[in-house]
Amino acid sequence: MKISGSEIKPGNLIEHNGGLWAAVKCNTVKPGKGGAFNQVELKNLMDGTKLNERFRSSETVERVELEKKDFQFLFEQGDGLVFMDVDSYDQLELQKEFVGDRAAFLQDGMMVTVQLYDEKPIGVSLPDQVVLSVAEADPVIKGQTAASSYKPAILENGVRVLVPPFIEAGERILVDTNEITYLRRAD
Repeated sequence: MKISGSEIKPGNLIEHNGGLWAAVKCNTVKPGKGGAFNQVELKNLMDGTKLNERFRSSETVERVELEKKDFQFLFEQGDGLVFMDVDSYDQLELQKEFVGDRAAFLQDGMMVTVQLYDEKPIGVSLPDQVVLSVAEADPVIKGQTAASSYKPAILENGVRVLVPPFIEAGERILVDTNEITYLRRAD
C-alpha cells in the first residue's frame, strides 16, 4: 500500500532503498521557505542499522502490511517487557529499547498491538492516549503571561510534559503517547 511521506508515523514499516525499515521517530518540519517535510528516523529490521531520511508529502513509499496480534502487557523484567498473546496465552518478551521512549507509558494490563513479520515481532503499537497522574507541577507565577503559558510537569511514570498553568500535582490528565504531549484533563 502506497502512503504519502507525510503520513509516516512511529511504528510504521516501509520498504525503502530495497530494505524493510521501521519508523522510530518522526518530526514534521515546516521551514519558513520551501515545503514541509517529515524527518524520519528509520531502523533497518534485518541488520539494526539506523538512517535519518526526509520525506516530502509529494513522495510516496510502500507501507508493509504485517500480521497484527493483540497482546496484553504483563510486567517489566529487567530490560525486558513481558506481553501475553490474548488468544493463545503465549508470553512474549521484548527489550525496552525495541519499544523505545513510549515504553514509559505501558501500564499493567494495557492492551497493545504487536506487528509480526514471518512470526517475528517487528513493532508495538500502544494506545494513542493514556490517562496519567501528575506527580509534580511547578507553581503558577502570577503575571507571567508574556511568555508561554505552559509549565513543566512530571508524570507518575517519570516523563516530563508541558501542561497549562491550571494543572496541579495529583490531577489526572490525558497524554498523547506518540507526541508525548498534554491533551486535556481526564474525565
